[in-house]
Amino acid sequence: MTLEVHLVRHAESTHNISKDFSQPDPELTALGIRQAQQLIRLFPDAPRVGAIITSPLKRAIQTTLAGFSHILDKRYFDPESGQGIENGATLILDPDLQERSALPCDTGSGSEELGKAFPKLGANKLVDGWQVKEGLYSPADEAVKERARRATSRILAVSEGLKDQRRTHIVVVTHGVFMKFLSGDPEIDLPKADWKSYSIGYHQSDIALMPL
Repeated sequence: MTLEVHLVRHAESTHNISKDFSQPDPELTALGIRQAQQLIRLFPDAPRVGAIITSPLKRAIQTTLAGFSHILDKRYFDPESGQGIENGATLILDPDLQERSALPCDTGSGSEELGKAFPKLGANKLVDGWQVKEGLYSPADEAVKERARRATSRILAVSEGLKDQRRTHIVVVTHGVFMKFLSGDPEIDLPKADWKSYSIGYHQSDIALMPL
């Protein structure tokens, strides 16, 4: 069975427009919300998605919730919103998917702040210090490459753990620069809220994403 992975770039955020890169963990613009919501109509493989793995930066989380509200499990939404479905796709926050740079705009919020902003997502389970741009989460090439390797292995593990054989696809919501490392394609430059699809498997003994 071919395991399919869809890399999604987050929608337009406020720092993309203002060019104020000192803004910490910026959220989506009104246009960004609409871009994300268009995924409900445009993304063709939604019924086959079993899990969505997202960067914990706010713009990526917002893209996930707005773009895949029709397939995510309803436990991730306020019951009064009417969003989400029974036995829907699993949502996983993965710090390894955060953007590369140490600029404030690419630095995530702490677990407490995220928990208040997104109370249904289990942000309190994130590893302490995930938003500190040091060690594994530093912008150094080797650290970012290691994050990409870890994220790829996690994607494969999540894929293999899916129980519903009708929903075996994985969506990964991440950032423009980190996507270059994750995909292994230094030229990839998707528009906001766009995606590219891959298979995942072993290439020369390493786990890798391969364009479909």
